[in-house]
Amino acid sequence: MRYAICFTPPSGDPLSLAAASWLGRNVYSGYPVDHPGLKGLGIHEIAFHTAMPRRVGFHATFKAPFRLSEGSSESALLRELMHFAGSMEPVVLDGLDVGRIGDVYGLVLDRPCADIDYLAASVVQAFDGFRAPLSEMEIERRNPERLSAPQFSNLHRWGHAYVMDEFRFHMTLTGPLLARDFPRIEQAMRAHFDQALSEPVVVSNLALFVEAEQGAPFTVHSLHPMGRVSNRRIA
Repeated sequence: MRYAICFTPPSGDPLSLAAASWLGRNVYSGYPVDHPGLKGLGIHEIAFHTAMPRRVGFHATFKAPFRLSEGSSESALLRELMHFAGSMEPVVLDGLDVGRIGDVYGLVLDRPCADIDYLAASVVQAFDGFRAPLSEMEIERRNPERLSAPQFSNLHRWGHAYVMDEFRFHMTLTGPLLARDFPRIEQAMRAHFDQALSEPVVVSNLALFVEAEQGAPFTVHSLHPMGRVSNRRIA
């Protein structure tokens, strides 16, 4: 069993529904969802290009997947996550849009957001005691030879290379693509996601994701609302 602490919108949110259709799987139920019919991009193409992110589901990672450390328990993790989420204020993500990081497409921010960077770093630090150290095999699977010095240091200190100053908020929606396909796939993605992104996205919860066994699809175990109860607004 592995856990991850992430952001994903509530199950009925238009963005969750659009992402479930695009990826072909609902991250809450775990059930398959029909891909959309989009001009210039066939259903089979969408299924092929979304195969990698389909397993992990629609989310932005704060605390990368980890096994529980010796002496930790799921119940203790849940208690701490509930308490922690209540101590953090929601974050409005202005400028979240379809974009590319390298050869992978997803939802990215078009401007820096200090509040989301602070939230991500706080999650990494606050829950590191629940994380079992990476094995040598796990480290090797992360291709440490390709990492920069700060990323390599993060991998050994925090169990993930892209945290702290290396963090960039993103919600992955494709696997690696060929450059010749970028314009066509981006156009189709914008057509699919534009309506769901017409209003600012608010990070108002932290989601505990679970992987029941190695290689199994990740699903949402529970959502933990952020902010004091008296200050929360119903979405």
